[in-house]
Amino acid sequence: MATTISGTSGVTFPAGGVGNPAGAVVGTTDTHTLTNKTLGSGLVAGASYLTTGTSVPTTSGTSVDYPGIPSWAKRVTINFNSVSLSGTTPSFLLQLGYGTTTFETSGYSGTCSFVSGAPNATITAGSTTNAYVISAPLAAAADTLVGAITLTNVTGNTWALTCILARVSSLTSATSYAGGIKTISGGALSAIRLLHNGTTETFDAGSINILYE
Repeated sequence: MATTISGTSGVTFPAGGVGNPAGAVVGTTDTHTLTNKTLGSGLVAGASYLTTGTSVPTTSGTSVDYPGIPSWAKRVTINFNSVSLSGTTPSFLLQLGYGTTTFETSGYSGTCSFVSGAPNATITAGSTTNAYVISAPLAAAADTLVGAITLTNVTGNTWALTCILARVSSLTSATSYAGGIKTISGGALSAIRLLHNGTTETFDAGSINILYE
């Protein structure tokens, strides 16, 4: 049954249907309960709808891609579920992609600070221009990363990164804090790539997933 809403007349019912005389009106001061109604997306202009992606395993390879980010997304959160590498040498990196398979390999600006052990006991920092640096090396091959990275659209195809990742370790637990900025030269953000700057290490445990809105 369709209804017509008027700011002065209230809700006017069109003709048709059982118990629905033409022109019957629920006034602006009356109470009317709607039942069995479904509200679809797009009802409110500018509304934000948080969407959960599909978990992607980080159990093999030297990099892990997460494609399928819609062009309208303005914020993307990357969640780390016990991500690990086979070795301890590399720092973890993140690159932004556009189109179907193209990832940007230059123009990143930012830094990563690494707090190890007791508060402020050891702090190192890293930066590179070919990717965001998101975590310093693991202390042991069995270490895992947990936490989240948020990418926020600044304007156009420019994205700011904020990151808090904890290194869970039997040796020395620690936390990485990172921030950065990157303008994608080839188009709208459509994918992210998790990688490292090592030479022989591979991903061997965990998973990542994204939320976008």
